[in-house]
Amino acid sequence: MFFASPLFLFVFLPVVLSTYLLLRGIKLRNFWLLLASVVFYAWGEFSFVILLLLSVMVNYIVAVILERQTTLSGRKRLLALGVAGNLGLLGLFKYANAVITVALHLLGANPVVTFDFFPLPLGISFFTFHALSYLIDVYRQKQRAATNPGELALYIFFFPQLIAGPILRWQAMAPQFVSRQHTLEKFTEGIRRFVFGLAKKVLIANTVAFPADQLFSLPASQLSTADAWLGAVCYTLQIYFDFSGYSDMALGMGKMFGFEFIENFDFPYISQSIREFWRRWHISLSTWFRDYLYFPLGGNRVSVARNYLNLLLVFFLCGLWHGANLTFVVWGLYHGLFLILERTRLGANIERLPRFLRHGYTLLVVMVGWVVFRSDTFASAARYLYAMGGLVCDGEVQPVMRYATGPVIWALFAGALASLPLGRWFKARTPKMTTMKPEFLAAGRALEVAWILILLFLSIAWQAGETYHPFIYFRF
Repeated sequence: MFFASPLFLFVFLPVVLSTYLLLRGIKLRNFWLLLASVVFYAWGEFSFVILLLLSVMVNYIVAVILERQTTLSGRKRLLALGVAGNLGLLGLFKYANAVITVALHLLGANPVVTFDFFPLPLGISFFTFHALSYLIDVYRQKQRAATNPGELALYIFFFPQLIAGPILRWQAMAPQFVSRQHTLEKFTEGIRRFVFGLAKKVLIANTVAFPADQLFSLPASQLSTADAWLGAVCYTLQIYFDFSGYSDMALGMGKMFGFEFIENFDFPYISQSIREFWRRWHISLSTWFRDYLYFPLGGNRVSVARNYLNLLLVFFLCGLWHGANLTFVVWGLYHGLFLILERTRLGANIERLPRFLRHGYTLLVVMVGWVVFRSDTFASAARYLYAMGGLVCDGEVQPVMRYATGPVIWALFAGALASLPLGRWFKARTPKMTTMKPEFLAAGRALEVAWILILLFLSIAWQAGETYHPFIYFRF
């Protein structure tokens, strides 16, 4: 049961939301949201619900004891215990299969079938990072520990952000469990944000996902240069609108329930450097690594060599966070390398380039990185990149128009427009609402409502008519 599924849209969300609005009292509403969140997770991962609830209880106990500990050495030992426990759980389910597979190969065994010893629970990376930030915030005394395990369980299990983020902070969410505002303005803004996210996911991401998957699955010898570039462009749009669409839906649902979540994307494809890209892409993850790893390592307050090493370590772990596959690790190191290069004289030279060249440089670096990220092996990524450069094609190639169908072309066009902050640009150049005549203001609001209803209708109709509904970040 995912956000774009009919069961969620027409049954789960309406029931949860209407019941929530009928309840009175913040504690009763919090309990209802926790119950709904556990049901939501159990619907797809019933076998792991008890395990994750036990993990919540352990983190709650560790944080309570940590808060009461008076000695620094005791606090450090408890924090180390809690961090080790959470990372151990993540490592068991996310990386143990890869370690066992490598060990079997080193021992000379080459199993024909890939064994899945530890199935991956949905959203475990987000779950773990929430728990870690909770313990670290309590250790740093930025926020008190949860007064009851239900608050912590809701913080980790809250269904809008449970599967795909954004990664929330305990210090930002704890006050909202005690008191939060419910206004008509916030509720309508939540609906608008949810519908826009749904349209990004269904109308754009799902449409370009099919040709992207087809083209990346072809042997490199059958890829023309146009085929390879089409696949790379489709995947570049797919991963952005897939993930940002779900983030928008999460933020929208949060507002409907009175919560404020951190923004997760800020039009990353308009960036003019890789440094700017990471200030705009998956903001909750990049700021998490910055605050809980990069700064504690010394950030940029250390020697130049140590700073570069810190950057590589952070982005090595950023790649590893996505999975144990070598391509994720290489992708992370690749971005870390460019962040280092942009701190050298090369970065100063890039800043002197015209705006369109800086933008082109950034998009090229990002797209090459997405090819590595999308590929199953580093060898297949290299072959695909060779095809993009026209260096591989030696067989019967597939005509590009087989994949660039009408819906795909429209999705590419819509994706290119939606990657730009056109709404922000338009608002900055129009008169303030307080100075507009009432009739123009009413007409503008009516047009916005009509636009939201059209997007909602198109998204539902498109979802009902299509059978291909991938979601990239569920496997992370």
